[in-house]
Amino acid sequence: MKKEFAVIGLGRFGGSICRALAEQGMEVMAIDNNADRVNEFAMIASHAVMGDSTDESVLKSLGIRNFDHVIVAIGDDIQASILTTLILKELGVNNITVKAQNDYHEKVLRKIGADHVVHPERDMGKRIAHNIVSNNVLDYLELSDEHSIVEIVANDRLAGHTIIDLDIRAKYGINIVAIKRGKDIIVSPQANEMIYEADILIVIGADGDISRFEKKVMI
Repeated sequence: MKKEFAVIGLGRFGGSICRALAEQGMEVMAIDNNADRVNEFAMIASHAVMGDSTDESVLKSLGIRNFDHVIVAIGDDIQASILTTLILKELGVNNITVKAQNDYHEKVLRKIGADHVVHPERDMGKRIAHNIVSNNVLDYLELSDEHSIVEIVANDRLAGHTIIDLDIRAKYGINIVAIKRGKDIIVSPQANEMIYEADILIVIGADGDISRFEKKVMI
């Protein structure tokens, strides 16, 4: 069965999530208190509804507790974000992801039971900074406050060496979990796997260790 999602708040962040879920063929209910935004998503989401998410009766009438996952993407109104999250928890929604404005907002959201808290602007800022510092970094995914997965293009300093030759794990404390080579992907590559120029190395580790590796080897 298709998973059913509800997205509350159709600004830039909520709107982009709504579009991405719809493109993947998911059932999505788009909710906002702005009629223009609701009209904009009427042809994108499975259902687009105008309503005040801080009103418990509105959320009940939408059958919000039946959704597999609710994303609270309310923009600048921190009070509305917190109150909406609280009502969703009280109504028994199993999986709630909430956009946080800052660390204090996140603390409150976690205390009242948000399952996932995201900082899209901060996280995207880190990603862009990584990409512009090193030409070899293709993508950057934060796993926690201190650990990440990074896609790095192998340069001539890495090419022609096996993983065991480079001894990346011992020297830098990071692991190559996969190698993309053209259309192929080598998952959990062996220690004797040769690295070629333009291979894409998918590396996991602590942020500090990844940075050391980038500075010493990749730049």
